[in-house]
Amino acid sequence: MGLFFHRDDWAGGYGALRRRMLRLGHISFFGIGLLNFFFALTLSLVTFPEAYVRVASVGFIIAVMTMPLNCFLTAWKKPFRHLFPIPVLAVISGIVPILIAWPSS
Repeated sequence: MGLFFHRDDWAGGYGALRRRMLRLGHISFFGIGLLNFFFALTLSLVTFPEAYVRVASVGFIIAVMTMPLNCFLTAWKKPFRHLFPIPVLAVISGIVPILIAWPSS
């Protein structure tokens, strides 16, 4: 990815779907990884029920694996874009249990 990014026509040009998906896949790996990291830091400060923590952890793990993979696969073959609900639902399943179980006081 890093060898030819400076070329205007690389991966179809800056606005092309292929290049956008490659950029999104790259940043989603780090972004969701940071989200998972901050979730772990939150667990050291706030107590949540074990079931909520387990669901959120699995959701974030699935998201950090499937979002970049899905982005790169979509950059390769456009029909893979139909698999985006998998990582999106995984992120949602990581965030919602935290919000539900968040202590009110």
